[in-house]
Amino acid sequence: MPEEEPFRAGPGGRGGKRGRTARPGGGSDPSRAGAEPPPQDPAERARAICLRQLTGMPRTRKQLADALRKREIPDEVAQEVLSRFEDVGLIDDAAFAGAWVESRHHGRGLARRALARELRTKGVESAVIDEAVGQLDAEREEATARDLVTAKLRSTRGLDRDRRLRRLVGMLARKGYGQGLALRVVRRALEEEGEDTEGLDEAFPD
Repeated sequence: MPEEEPFRAGPGGRGGKRGRTARPGGGSDPSRAGAEPPPQDPAERARAICLRQLTGMPRTRKQLADALRKREIPDEVAQEVLSRFEDVGLIDDAAFAGAWVESRHHGRGLARRALARELRTKGVESAVIDEAVGQLDAEREEATARDLVTAKLRSTRGLDRDRRLRRLVGMLARKGYGQGLALRVVRRALEEEGEDTEGLDEAFPD
């Protein structure tokens, strides 16, 4: 029975390697030789970086500017690209701030003070922040504080009154609620449970 012909890996013969494509005048194709492509235009790089940053979530102008600076995009190119993105609506700090306030207040129960602090760290201008947090009026903020206390109240049962007070007021303070509002809400919640709240304010003197 005749032997089976071995598999030929390439045109160079049995077991040989495929040769590199020849070019006129000698040498090899630079695309096959691993040569790097020519440097990309800074504006094109800036646009690509911004689009990647915006994929999946909005960003403020400052966040994008920081990303471009980190990647050494020249400032004048970065500002031109960012302004263009604003013109076409891909950057909108006012819309970002409004959505941030709604999401973080609804999802985390953050008060206006905490929301304003977060937006400042993202580079949103003060006037834009004021308008965004203005969505939350005092009545809605207090209602959210009451909901937060109600949800936390059960886990404090068994503690003495003053420890419960400090824990609940501290929880609201970390979310940006002022002391006066926090004390009022916590006092009401404790009274509804039948807790004696006489002298309660002495634990948090002005």
